[in-house]
Amino acid sequence: MNVGLDAFPFHLHPEILGITIALVGGYLYGIRRLSRRLVPPGAAVVTGRQIAWFGAGVVLYVAFEAWPLHDIAEQSLYSVHMVQHLVLTFIVPPALLIGTPTWLLRHLARPFLPVLRILTRPLVALLIFNATLAWLHVPGVVSGMLESAVFHAVAHIVVVTGAFLMWWPVLGPLPELPRLSPPLAMGYLFLQSLVPLIPASFLTFASEPVYDAYEGLPRLWGIDVLQDQRVAGLIMKIGGGAVLWIAIAVIFFRWAQAEERTTAEERLAAHR
Repeated sequence: MNVGLDAFPFHLHPEILGITIALVGGYLYGIRRLSRRLVPPGAAVVTGRQIAWFGAGVVLYVAFEAWPLHDIAEQSLYSVHMVQHLVLTFIVPPALLIGTPTWLLRHLARPFLPVLRILTRPLVALLIFNATLAWLHVPGVVSGMLESAVFHAVAHIVVVTGAFLMWWPVLGPLPELPRLSPPLAMGYLFLQSLVPLIPASFLTFASEPVYDAYEGLPRLWGIDVLQDQRVAGLIMKIGGGAVLWIAIAVIFFRWAQAEERTTAEERLAAHR
């Protein structure tokens, strides 16, 4: 059955609203209350850049988890579900990490440092994230997400947690949980960009629907199941790779600038 956007009437998702309130409320409580005892006098509590990054992360989370994209992903198109996964794993976690002040991250991480020292090791984090990503694309799990809003929310929490661990070796600001050097970080992200190619190719070139649960759903704008599935595979392959390669490029140019600056300072010191 072909349908239009009017088949997905507006409604709130209480679980998404609750998570959003927790994120924003916790952030505001941290910078307004906790900062009084955790930030030394005269030191910056939070920068405008950090607020902008955190705000962008929250806005993207709400935009891709709430109506109408949530409903379209759950009731019609797997390709939209794939866009959700891409944003929730490759864009929202780094935005929230960059947007959270170091002192607040340290306060949140302190009770879990012994465990985080293991989980944020590059190989461990990479394995955990890709294991959760693979689990998310198992047909039975996809069916469970379509049948239960609670399971859908829990599944996304699991994979987003894995995404935070994956991004930590690249973006983590805490000396207690050190990040990779720029060359190693680029290699790490390059490896991550290769892993999704396997399931993405499987989706793109499959001659039959992989997820039976989507076969009986209304088809938005008449997009058939196989076409939808192939688009989802391309989104996973091209979209995910594009985000990671942009991150690699940013790391490379920042590293090159830092090296040039260091070399210039050494030359200046040598001529004094």
